[in-house]
Amino acid sequence: MTHDITRRALTQTPVGRRFALKAGGTGFLGLSLPALLQAEEQKSLRAAKARSVVFLYQFGGPSHVDTFDMKPEAPDGIRSQFGQISTSVPGLDICDQLPETAKVMDKLTVVRTVYHTMKNHNSASYYALTGHAPPLDDIRLRDSVELFPAYGSVVDALAPRTDSVPTFVAYPYVIRDGAITPGQHASFLGKKHDPLLITEDPNRSNFKLPELSLPGNLSVERLEKRREIQKLIDRQTAAAEQNATISGLNAYYDRTLSMLSSPAVRQAFDLSAEPEDIRRRYGRTTYGQSCLLARRLVEAGVKFINVYFSSNIGGQSTTDGGWDTHGFNNTFMYPILKARHLPLTDQTLPVFLNDLDERGLLDSTLVVWMGEFGRTPKLNSQTSRDHWPQCYTALLAGGGAKRGYVHGRSDKQGAYPDRDGVPIEDLAATMFALLGIDPATEIHDRLNRPLPIAAGRPVTGLMA
Repeated sequence: MTHDITRRALTQTPVGRRFALKAGGTGFLGLSLPALLQAEEQKSLRAAKARSVVFLYQFGGPSHVDTFDMKPEAPDGIRSQFGQISTSVPGLDICDQLPETAKVMDKLTVVRTVYHTMKNHNSASYYALTGHAPPLDDIRLRDSVELFPAYGSVVDALAPRTDSVPTFVAYPYVIRDGAITPGQHASFLGKKHDPLLITEDPNRSNFKLPELSLPGNLSVERLEKRREIQKLIDRQTAAAEQNATISGLNAYYDRTLSMLSSPAVRQAFDLSAEPEDIRRRYGRTTYGQSCLLARRLVEAGVKFINVYFSSNIGGQSTTDGGWDTHGFNNTFMYPILKARHLPLTDQTLPVFLNDLDERGLLDSTLVVWMGEFGRTPKLNSQTSRDHWPQCYTALLAGGGAKRGYVHGRSDKQGAYPDRDGVPIEDLAATMFALLGIDPATEIHDRLNRPLPIAAGRPVTGLMA
């Protein structure tokens, strides 16, 4: 009976009729309909739906219960002090401090059940930036080539650009919580897969890239000659030929030289070419101009772009820093969120998504907005919230993600997934799958051990 119901349901659509024909034609070979369904699903996962990923990393950990997963029926001490407003998705309400964002929720998938167990910023951030659990949950976790590479470095190793345009770009900071946060570079894949790292402020009037600037008396041709001399010296040194570090540096220098002579790369980073009204729409802030630069890099064909909201976890200032709003030193969460984090988000994120969509880029660009964890449902004694990785929200837009969709449901307090939990590993696998890269693909560490690029499975339910 079950097989008859399945067969009738499947044959109601062209895809289902195709499966039915396949099943009929291959039944004598022992291939079942479920096996064919699985094979077809795997085939669709291998098809790239995103040409680029823009990873908007919200360092410090935004409060999910004060933004995109509010609990208005929760009791005092848990319920947000902010109100709710309706959005462009019927039945979906979000924080009333995000009125412009509310208008673009029909472009987004809201994943309300991301979870893991790391409670320290560097450990949790490494997890979020690589998709792999750290060896320990400790504030003393240090950057190391033993740890996994950043997503963009994996993409650079497996599906790199073959021209002068970089595969992976990261800016405008190297983020750290005391020590440098792991997961921002290529690690054991080698320096040649490191991001093109930019630590200049895109909002400065004289924004430029040191890597793409030559001294006035040095032409590209002269630089190329110098590079050839350096290569000759390296070839004459047997140690250099066997040294992976030097080899990686050579590849890095070669790539930079290629960029120096590339009009497309220079144009992509030239924010002065943007009309001033567009720059104002994004916001004349470091974060706003960083997102505008991301759009230009997408247009140039960069495959993976890390944009860091802040260089540090912050949470005690209305003018600087990330989302770590504990209420330390009498700096309370709600005034800070209202003055800095939410207005900055509400100006930049909707403009960025609309700009991509209006230019026909959103369908092929996966935008990911997330931090390393959420905040505790229970308010602390400072009317603020502490670290909470057990359940929090990430936003996805474009690049094969559904529009106007909420994936998963948290419990009544926003403390734990109630339905359709999404571990970090699955979110990582989803990003790779949307890029057309099999999440089971293996890379090798320094001991030549094969390791899958993602330890989870793609969340097909949020894919368009």
